[in-house]
Amino acid sequence: MNPTAPITEADLHAFVDGQLPAERHQALQAHLLTHPEDASKVAAYLVQNEGIRAHYQSVLDEPIPTRLHHAASTKTSLPVKQIAAAVALMVISGATGWQLKAMQDRDAPNQATWPSHSSSSGGERLVPFARQAAIAHAVYTPEVKHPVEVDAAHEDHLISWLSKRLGRPIKAPHLQAMGYALEGGRLLPGGQGPVAQFMYRDGEGHRLTLYVSDEPHVTDRADGDTAFRFSQQGAINVFYWVDDRFGYAISAQVDRASLAKLSSEVYAQLTQARP
Repeated sequence: MNPTAPITEADLHAFVDGQLPAERHQALQAHLLTHPEDASKVAAYLVQNEGIRAHYQSVLDEPIPTRLHHAASTKTSLPVKQIAAAVALMVISGATGWQLKAMQDRDAPNQATWPSHSSSSGGERLVPFARQAAIAHAVYTPEVKHPVEVDAAHEDHLISWLSKRLGRPIKAPHLQAMGYALEGGRLLPGGQGPVAQFMYRDGEGHRLTLYVSDEPHVTDRADGDTAFRFSQQGAINVFYWVDDRFGYAISAQVDRASLAKLSSEVYAQLTQARP
């Protein structure tokens, strides 16, 4: 497969299903970071997959009934299997179509802007750096083999490298006390320069990401107090804020209250580490 070929809808589905060839991963990830509409599709597909998996979890491990084993082993079973496959395909396609339609109907008014629900009184739309943080979270957290560029075993190198690229000292907060261990991080392209993403994982395999950008295009409140804001895209919740002209966004599939506590801890550690 040509790794430089244009990204297609089939590539998006293969990525979500974990079937995308390795040589296409880098191209698709770069594509999603610069094509918010496709990134929104991927995020919706991921949320949909999780919903289907959760709904049918109780039957995934059930043994195949003996009568189906017998039908599959008989010479006269071929038409039956074909009919069963066709029926299954129609059922799955119908269910998927209705779920996607419901998601599209729900998100249609704000699809291009990633709707935000501000915790401050302004009610502003999700700012560019926070929207990119949500997209990057949706793109990289499903990764199994390459979720980060530099792992936590080389944290000192990771911090030094990202600090140099962003042009100022940055830090990866330690969240073990809150149940999350650092997996590592990566460098990502921003609108006008590099940004950093740190990834964390809890004991059950759930991930959260911290996105650090020096180009948030927003300012702190006039009274100097940092404004924390909240936004939601599907199952992905985001808390974001601007401090000392840097933008920070924490994304995870956890409830708002839990994410607020994590954000407060991250903010406290980053403030203490400021030179």
